[in-house]
Formats: sequence, structure tokens, C-alpha cells
Amino acid sequence: MKDFEYFSPKTAEETLCLLSQYKGEAKIIAGGQSTLVIMRQGLLAPEYVVDIKGITALDYMTYDEREGLRIGALTTHRTIEKSALIQKHFRVLSEMERNLATIQTRNWGTIGGNLCHGDPAGDPAPVLITLDAKLKLKSLSGERIVAMEGFSKDMLEVDLEPDEMLIEIQVPTSRAHTGVAHEKLMVMQGDAGIVGAAVSITLKPKDGVCEDARIVISNAASVPLRVREAEKRLIGKVVNNHLLAEAGEIASAGADPPSDVHASAEYRREMVKVFVKRVARRAFEIAKTE
Repeated sequence: MKDFEYFSPKTAEETLCLLSQYKGEAKIIAGGQSTLVIMRQGLLAPEYVVDIKGITALDYMTYDEREGLRIGALTTHRTIEKSALIQKHFRVLSEMERNLATIQTRNWGTIGGNLCHGDPAGDPAPVLITLDAKLKLKSLSGERIVAMEGFSKDMLEVDLEPDEMLIEIQVPTSRAHTGVAHEKLMVMQGDAGIVGAAVSITLKPKDGVCEDARIVISNAASVPLRVREAEKRLIGKVVNNHLLAEAGEIASAGADPPSDVHASAEYRREMVKVFVKRVARRAFEIAKTE
């Protein structure tokens, strides 16, 4: 690993000053679970490392029905997993976090660090896209709000300027009669997903027709992939197994997965079919009870 200068600011303002001063040469770590690995591999060699783990003001969760859920960027995966608030209002987030990596990683790694890493195999991003989440980014010149969908630009590349940091994740209150589910194919518990799927389905209360749907697949492209054509197959129709299978077929056709030591692209495409159908069925069953 190349030598670097290390900073440990205690406020967001200190961090933003450092990012502005060393624009393009500084790298934030917020737990370092992913970034330090690629630094050791020589794939990243920043001149300056800014460790923001000590900014306690960015470790929080709040919820009210009008404003929705607010999660500080430095909230750990384990905190989200165990939160009674999350389990009551956004159960899918708790379930997703429970299957993310090891308990040691969940205890130390942060939701913000995971999102800013931009790994297409990551679990939080697909779920947050189905939940229509937004991100608050901040620099010395101001703030901007961006959709979680589109935040990932390419593998390990996100829509974050060199002088910006992620401050907060914002998740709106789910509509009535909405079910959200997530599942991934793992070799062992806690592994990164060979493929994954997150699905939300909203039903009309009287006739059970699908009013809205979101289908997002992971590790099937260079970014978390929302498959709108598969969503269209469900919207406006009474959901059944045949439609869910068709949605899986459409999602598979739209995928561009990698081939690596874990699985071939062909195998991943087949698993996209299976997991989209399975997860959409779970989301549908949840929606009927909400």
C-alpha cells in the first residue's frame, strides 16, 4: 500500500474543508471495510485519507409518517439491522442487513460507506432504489439531493464530486398495500450475492391489481439495474405466477452480468429469472397484508 497522509476530522465541516483543499487527491473512509481492501490491492492510491468515522453527528435514524425515514451516513449496518424502528416501518432493510457480510463487518461498516463504494454486488442500493430513496450530498458550496437510482455510474463509480460527502439517506413512507422484498444467491451466509433482486409491489386495495412495481437486480450489470420493462409486465394486471415468471424472463434478458470465478454470465442470467420471480412473489404476498 502506498503511503498517505491521514486525517480524522470530528465534524462534517472539517471534512468538507479537507476535501476542498485536497480536491481529487483525498479519499474518505467511513469504516474502511471496502476501501482499505482495494488500497491494499494497489487499485486505489490516494495522497490523503480522510477518516470520518468519528463524526458522531452523522450516526442517527429518525422517522415520522410525513417526513419518512432519515438515516445518517455513518449509521452502521448492525444498527439498522437491529433497530425496532426499522423492523416496524421498513422491515426489508433489516432483513437485507442481516444477510450482509459478517457480523464484524456489520458492526463497523456504515450504510454511507457502502453506497459510496459503488459495488454492483452491494445489497443496500437495490433495496433503497425500490424504496425510492434519495441521498443528501454536501460540499462547502451547498447541498444537493439526488435519487438513489442513478447514483451508481459504473463499477466503483458514483455521482459524488471530489469535494462532496454523503450526509443522509432519505426514504419516503411506503404507500399502503405495498410489499418490498429482497433476496440474493450466496455460496455461504454473508457472502456478496452472485445475483440479487429487490422488488416492490403496490396493489390497488379493491381488486388486487398491481398499481406500481419496482424491480432492481444486483451483480447483473456494472450498476444496480432497474428493469422497467419487467415492471411494465406487472403494472395494471392481477399478479399471478405466469406474470411473475415473465417478469423474470424480461429481467434476465435485460441483464449484462459478469463472468468470474464465482459464476458464469449465463448462470447469472438464469438465476435472475429465478430470483426475480421468487422475490416478486414475496413482495406480492406482503403487499396483500399491508
